[in-house]
Amino acid sequence: MNILGISAFYHDSAAALVRDGEIIAAAQEERFTRQKHDFRFPQNAIDYCLKEAGITASELDHVAFYDKPLLKFERLLETYLAYAPAGFRSFLQAMPLWLREKLHLPREMDKGLGGQFRGRYVFLEHHESHAASAFFPSPFEEAAILTVDGVGEWATSTIGSGAGNKIQLTHEQRFPHSLGLLYSAFTYYTGFRVNSGEYKLMGLAPYGEPRFANLIRSKIVDLKEDGSFRMDMQYFNY
Repeated sequence: MNILGISAFYHDSAAALVRDGEIIAAAQEERFTRQKHDFRFPQNAIDYCLKEAGITASELDHVAFYDKPLLKFERLLETYLAYAPAGFRSFLQAMPLWLREKLHLPREMDKGLGGQFRGRYVFLEHHESHAASAFFPSPFEEAAILTVDGVGEWATSTIGSGAGNKIQLTHEQRFPHSLGLLYSAFTYYTGFRVNSGEYKLMGLAPYGEPRFANLIRSKIVDLKEDGSFRMDMQYFNY
């Protein structure tokens, strides 16, 4: 069975091809275009993966996309409405891409596959994709799973388990309370670019002193006994 995985229209678009559970090829679009964090449809990465596997798009059984666009669009609309008129400029920047491409993914993927694909498109939740990319290539038959990032559709962190060829995510932390977005906020505050400079901040962090750790815990992040948390949203502007 040949399965093509696609991540597109977000920073670092990419593609990967799996045959009978074995990774045959994987690549980021930026490796071909030389444009860092290239978010465009990963046409070059897809072509590379098919070539490495020695197949055409007509021989694919499934094509999997890394999140559920309609759920993500729902979150964006609800957030913009909740904070309107703040964020109107961001709304005007985001909507054209959504209306032109992101809400028409089967059409865009059909185009990228040259109209040859006859299988089924599968849309996974974002954190399911994170969990799968960690658990399935691992050497473990069973494992606990923790995913943490900025935000997927609504989830920002999840907890679950994997066994054999199945993954079950049982608990989730939801937007806007997010460790990833908290880290992005500090990335921006210290002068780096969001979705880019987090890695630089992470590299610099061990050289600092935790002078503000207690202040952050007392004023910005309320950590609960079960491990969940709430952020004081007066400090954040999404």
